Amino acid sequence: GMSGFIFYNRFFEVPVPESINREITRIIERYNLEEEVIAKKAKREPVLLPPFSCHHLRHTFCTRYCEIETNLKVIQTVMGHADISTTMDVYAECTNEKKQESFDNLVGKMKIS
Repeated sequence: GMSGFIFYNRFFEVPVPESINREITRIIERYNLEEEVIAKKAKREPVLLPPFSCHHLRHTFCTRYCEIETNLKVIQTVMGHADISTTMDVYAECTNEKKQESFDNLVGKMKIS
């Protein structure tokens, strides 16, 4: 059976990325059209959503996961990366961001006399 999945399509199958992307695109287009009307009435520039896909969501999940999990083999298994180098690339990108954030935070706390 199909257990452990959150989303199913109408045939009780796990949706394919293409169908999720189509729905994300529809939502973004609907929002942007409405925002353009609202912005025009308010005499301001519209704040539009950029296009994105479920792959962006997956990458975001992986990045956030790398912030709390340091075991690369665990991350690789959860993400289903066939090659550990894919996991290492995302992990390196994430830890560089956190390192910069930590450094900026430290510099902000230092007093220069």
